[in-house]
Amino acid sequence: MQKKVKDVEDKQEMEQTVLGVFAVKKEGAEPTDDLEDVGIVIEGVEVLRTLGNIANAVAILFGLMYSLDLSYPTNLKYTFEVLQKVVMELDDKQLSRKAQVLKNKLFEGKV
Repeated sequence: MQKKVKDVEDKQEMEQTVLGVFAVKKEGAEPTDDLEDVGIVIEGVEVLRTLGNIANAVAILFGLMYSLDLSYPTNLKYTFEVLQKVVMELDDKQLSRKAQVLKNKLFEGKV
Protein backbone atom coordinates (compact mmCIF):
# COMPACT_ATOMS: atom_id res chain seq x y z
CA MET A 1 0.00 0.00 0.00
CA GLN A 2 1.41 3.36 -0.98
CA LYS A 3 0.59 6.47 1.00
CA LYS A 4 -0.29 9.53 -1.03
CA VAL A 5 1.25 12.86 -0.18
CA LYS A 6 -1.71 14.96 0.93
CA ASP A 7 -0.09 18.34 0.77
CA VAL A 8 0.82 19.57 -2.72
CA GLU A 9 3.64 21.69 -1.29
CA ASP A 10 5.21 18.65 0.39
CA LYS A 11 5.08 16.72 -2.88
CA GLN A 12 6.65 19.60 -4.81
CA GLU A 13 9.37 19.97 -2.20
CA MET A 14 10.10 16.25 -2.37
CA GLU A 15 10.34 16.42 -6.17
CA GLN A 16 12.90 19.22 -5.86
CA THR A 17 15.02 17.36 -3.31
CA VAL A 18 18.34 16.21 -4.73
CA LEU A 19 19.23 13.90 -1.88
CA GLY A 20 17.59 13.42 1.48
CA VAL A 21 15.75 11.53 4.17
CA PHE A 22 12.07 12.18 4.80
CA ALA A 23 10.01 11.45 7.90
CA VAL A 24 6.22 11.37 8.10
CA LYS A 25 4.15 11.73 11.27
CA LYS A 26 0.43 11.25 11.54
CA GLU A 27 -1.56 14.46 11.46
CA GLY A 28 -1.94 15.80 14.99
CA ALA A 29 0.88 13.61 16.37
CA GLU A 30 2.89 14.76 19.36
CA PRO A 31 6.65 15.38 18.96
CA THR A 32 7.39 12.23 20.98
CA ASP A 33 5.09 9.99 18.89
CA ASP A 34 6.62 7.39 16.60
CA LEU A 35 7.13 8.23 12.96
CA GLU A 36 4.60 6.82 10.53
CA ASP A 37 7.15 6.45 7.73
CA VAL A 38 10.83 7.16 7.02
CA GLY A 39 12.35 7.02 3.57
CA ILE A 40 14.97 8.26 1.13
CA VAL A 41 14.63 10.62 -1.84
CA ILE A 42 17.24 10.79 -4.60
CA GLU A 43 16.86 13.31 -7.43
CA GLY A 44 13.21 13.90 -6.58
CA VAL A 45 12.28 10.22 -6.56
CA GLU A 46 11.28 8.30 -3.44
CA VAL A 47 13.63 5.31 -3.69
CA LEU A 48 13.04 3.65 -0.31
CA ARG A 49 10.42 3.83 2.42
CA THR A 50 9.42 2.08 5.66
CA LEU A 51 13.00 2.27 6.96
CA GLY A 52 11.89 2.45 10.58
CA ASN A 53 13.90 5.37 11.90
CA ILE A 54 16.04 8.27 10.77
CA ALA A 55 19.36 6.76 11.91
CA ASN A 56 18.74 3.67 9.79
CA ALA A 57 17.71 5.84 6.82
CA VAL A 58 20.87 7.96 7.05
CA ALA A 59 23.08 4.85 7.17
CA ILE A 60 21.28 3.41 4.14
CA LEU A 61 21.54 6.77 2.36
CA PHE A 62 25.32 6.69 2.76
CA GLY A 63 25.39 3.14 1.41
CA LEU A 64 23.34 4.19 -1.61
CA MET A 65 25.56 7.22 -2.21
CA TYR A 66 28.65 5.00 -2.13
CA SER A 67 27.23 2.20 -4.27
CA LEU A 68 25.71 4.58 -6.85
CA ASP A 69 28.82 6.81 -6.78
CA LEU A 70 26.77 9.93 -6.01
CA SER A 71 28.39 13.23 -5.06
CA TYR A 72 27.24 15.28 -2.11
CA PRO A 73 24.87 18.09 -3.12
CA THR A 74 26.93 21.30 -3.24
CA ASN A 75 24.77 23.13 -0.72
CA LEU A 76 25.02 20.20 1.74
CA LYS A 77 28.59 19.04 1.20
CA TYR A 78 29.81 20.09 4.65
CA THR A 79 26.75 18.57 6.33
CA PHE A 80 27.39 15.23 4.65
CA GLU A 81 31.13 15.48 5.30
CA VAL A 82 30.54 15.98 9.04
CA LEU A 83 28.03 13.12 9.15
CA GLN A 84 30.41 10.81 7.33
CA LYS A 85 33.75 11.76 8.82
CA VAL A 86 32.92 13.05 12.30
CA VAL A 87 29.72 11.27 13.33
CA MET A 88 30.19 7.96 11.51
CA GLU A 89 34.03 8.11 11.66
CA LEU A 90 34.43 6.92 8.06
CA ASP A 91 37.52 8.18 6.24
CA ASP A 92 38.05 10.68 9.04
CA LYS A 93 41.75 11.36 8.41
CA GLN A 94 41.20 14.12 5.84
CA LEU A 95 38.73 16.80 6.90
CA SER A 96 38.00 20.13 5.29
CA ARG A 97 38.94 23.12 7.41
CA LYS A 98 35.28 23.81 8.30
CA ALA A 99 34.65 20.21 9.34
CA GLN A 100 37.88 20.11 11.38
CA VAL A 101 36.94 23.30 13.26
CA LEU A 102 33.50 21.86 14.10
CA LYS A 103 35.03 18.54 15.16
CA ASN A 104 37.44 20.33 17.50
CA LYS A 105 34.61 22.39 19.01
CA LEU A 106 32.48 19.27 19.50
CA PHE A 107 35.27 17.46 21.30
CA GLU A 108 36.00 20.51 23.45
CA GLY A 109 32.31 20.72 24.38
CA LYS A 110 31.93 24.24 22.97
CA VAL A 111 28.99 23.44 20.67
